[in-house]
Amino acid sequence: MKVYKFGGASVKDAAAIRNLRHIVQQHGGHGPLLIVVSAMGKTTNALEDIFRRAYEQEEYTPQLERLEAFHRETARELAPDFGSTTAAAIEQGFDETFSALRHQLSTVSAAREYDEQYDQIVSFGELLSSRFVAAVLNDQQPARWADCRTLIRTDENWREARVDWDLTAEKLRAELPPLLQETGIVVTQGFLGGTASGQTTTLGREGSDYTAAILAYCLNAESVTIWKDVAGLLNADPKFFPDTVRYPEISYQETIEMAYYGASVIHPKTIKPLAVRRIPLLVKSFLDPGAEGTVIHDCRHGLLVPAFIRKDGQCLISFESKDLTFISEENLEVIFGALAQARLKIHLMQNSAISFSVCTDFSSYRLEKLLAVLREQFTIHYNTGLELYTIKNYDAESIQRLTAGRELLLEQRSRQTFQFVCRSSHQEAAQ
Repeated sequence: MKVYKFGGASVKDAAAIRNLRHIVQQHGGHGPLLIVVSAMGKTTNALEDIFRRAYEQEEYTPQLERLEAFHRETARELAPDFGSTTAAAIEQGFDETFSALRHQLSTVSAAREYDEQYDQIVSFGELLSSRFVAAVLNDQQPARWADCRTLIRTDENWREARVDWDLTAEKLRAELPPLLQETGIVVTQGFLGGTASGQTTTLGREGSDYTAAILAYCLNAESVTIWKDVAGLLNADPKFFPDTVRYPEISYQETIEMAYYGASVIHPKTIKPLAVRRIPLLVKSFLDPGAEGTVIHDCRHGLLVPAFIRKDGQCLISFESKDLTFISEENLEVIFGALAQARLKIHLMQNSAISFSVCTDFSSYRLEKLLAVLREQFTIHYNTGLELYTIKNYDAESIQRLTAGRELLLEQRSRQTFQFVCRSSHQEAAQ
């Protein structure tokens, strides 16, 4: 059995979905194929905006109508490709899913947990795309849709749910092999899980890669292939860096470190379950399916070319003791506890005698939660609108190339990694 994962760009419109179908037909092989799909295009971003508006009691109907129109227009563009039965099934699926979404939005309340409600709303993107892809594939060859929320059991750690591996493996092994044996192809959702009480959870932003790894681990798959809009695992994002280099092969360990620092091709949690089972991960281009791509597996290699990783939308937060005493272990315990409570992840940290600084993703909602807990004990300064750059396997030339002309607010280096925080062109005022 193989696992294919198709991200948002590979299902972004009618042409992309036709291409997905072609890849499955031409490259899926003859064995069982489990397909994991993300939401179409920028659907997750749109649902996040709709949810925020509902939570803040703002008007969201125009945004919801645009989202629905986008999905239905894509279906109309594809209609000539398949029969009336498939078209009717897709239309019915959209009717049911958007009706459920409207009902869920009507229950959103500022009096209830933000992250819990977020998961219930944003999950609709994958539910829509997976039903769509399953119906389109089923028109040409037998394919079944499966609800991942009933298969991947998680706790209630909303927006980054933790997997109950034993129960998930039990459910997957009981339900998916019979479906795969019956049809050969099963389509399910990335990013989603479910609690014991039946509530939807999400596995973390861009978590569909992780879903593919969970399924592969529990079902002992032959391989996982992630289909991207790039030629494989590159040393940098080609949207921001010219002259990128493709790694033909790379080790699990090296990939984990690159993902940890924010490399956008692979979700950070993806590699571990695959490495445990020694399941190779292939990163291939859906724009050139026959090309070599990258194989991530248990291998040894020499020193790699430097990898450049960029994270925007960053916030640099500095904590100072109000009485000018040293930042002690007791202070750090309080700060780390508050960061965990606010669910702010540290990407970089640095300590001085009377100050402790961290770089995190910016979220006004989470930052306010942090300030509410710590402002009585510490003097807190922060800058938003920043960028964090990481150079893995750096050398003098790569550091000079990336830092030239930039104002560095904080920098740090180890034997293999150089990181710095700098202002972006749209940096907001310091607080």
